[in-house]
Amino acid sequence: MNKRDVYDKPAQGGWRPGLGLVGCVWALGLVLSPDTLAQTVPAPPAPAGVSAACAPLLQHRFERLQDEKPQSLCQYAGQVLLVVNTASFCGFTGQYAGLEALYSRYQARGLVVLGFPSNDFGRQEPGNNQAIADFCENTFGVKFPMFSKTTVSGRQANPLYRQLATRTGQTPQWNFHKYLIGRDGQTVHSFGSAIEPNNPELIKVIERLLSVK
Repeated sequence: MNKRDVYDKPAQGGWRPGLGLVGCVWALGLVLSPDTLAQTVPAPPAPAGVSAACAPLLQHRFERLQDEKPQSLCQYAGQVLLVVNTASFCGFTGQYAGLEALYSRYQARGLVVLGFPSNDFGRQEPGNNQAIADFCENTFGVKFPMFSKTTVSGRQANPLYRQLATRTGQTPQWNFHKYLIGRDGQTVHSFGSAIEPNNPELIKVIERLLSVK
């Protein structure tokens, strides 16, 4: 697969409950060829003095969505992580089902999906944490870890997303951008919003990373 950069281009149309499709009306016109699905960034050497048990990229704490209790990302060290900025009222919101299916399929082999709700794009995540948690559970049966509503783009982006942007040279341009982090906590792949969770190229990279022990 050619490793050219992929940039998330907002899409047109799409699903959301109720009204308010403005903001998603330009999100599904994204055209991607197989050789522009992901960008792979070589892993840099670990900084001196940093424990290999938890790479710097994971040395962050975020509140859990359901109860707002602080959680360390170091608990996921050594696993393959799919980090996704989510929204409840977007054309891509249906991807929740595919993300949960991925988590269910590969969890035993070491894949963890991490959801970060954000209102950054089109104001499509207006609710509070409890409303988001209820929506995810009741509508899509989401069981993968979700964290409190946060900012993922711009100068106010949370520290994890700032590091992911620096590592890949890409920032989310819309909801459901995907960063795939290897077991080493350093190798990162970036996939645009229109890449569905069941996309063959995404699955291929996930399985390759899971095979690394």
